[in-house]
Amino acid sequence: MASCLLLAGRLLQGRGDAARRAATATRPHCSAVASGRRRVNGVDLYYEQTGRGKHAVLLLPGALGSTRTDFGPQLKSLDKERFTVVGWDPRGYGQSRPPDRDFPSDFFERDAKDAVDLMKALGFGKFSLLGWSDGGITALIAAARNPDLINKMAVWGSNAFVSRQDLELYDAVRDVSKWSARMRQPMEEVYGAEVFAKTWEAWVDGITQFAKRPEGSICMELLPLITCPTLIIHGEKDPMVPSFHPQYLLKHIKGSGLHLMPEGKHNLHLRYADEFNRLVGDFLER
Repeated sequence: MASCLLLAGRLLQGRGDAARRAATATRPHCSAVASGRRRVNGVDLYYEQTGRGKHAVLLLPGALGSTRTDFGPQLKSLDKERFTVVGWDPRGYGQSRPPDRDFPSDFFERDAKDAVDLMKALGFGKFSLLGWSDGGITALIAAARNPDLINKMAVWGSNAFVSRQDLELYDAVRDVSKWSARMRQPMEEVYGAEVFAKTWEAWVDGITQFAKRPEGSICMELLPLITCPTLIIHGEKDPMVPSFHPQYLLKHIKGSGLHLMPEGKHNLHLRYADEFNRLVGDFLER
């Protein structure tokens, strides 16, 4: 358990890197980013949009994540001539509050519907998905449920089921008071210390509830319904997502491909942003 906490701590410190990197990445480019809120399924969802390319791309953040904490280098550097890039804060996260975030048994399905309906509301008839961690799970569901709307999809740090090993990793990071102040800081800046601690613990409960399902399924049964070209990316040093997860996705998503990043951890799109942006940019344009 201690080793799990140490590994997860490295991940969570990476989240701090994400917040700092996002802040510096987006600051000089504010004039190029349009932001606002759109009423979708009874909630005002915050989004940011940049670029003028014909290929629309939606960025889906991780647990408790938001556009600004999770995707600064992508909003800054994905080719604005080729792509129109949209980032969003799922309901209850970041600037899509109120409402407070909750985690009913269908929260991934709810996020997937919100994401697709937001893009429809913004006027995009067809679009691609880039999903990180929880956002990758949301992307898998969105692609399975809306095959006619999704052009292409890339996911990383994501899983279609919860295993016993996953439960140990989640339990190791449940209590944020055991994190270092540096690890807590970026999320406390978004939510405040009390709300962050409460919401994070609720997320742990929310993700572990899937372990009670047959085979721990989050969305295993939906993977065969995915028809869009799919790229699975995996950091081989990811402390939170064992390698059997991307292998499972590869096996069960027809025609998908897997790209391994030997030095990549959970936040590979931030730590190796240039390499990641080239990789997904080339994939989306093929």
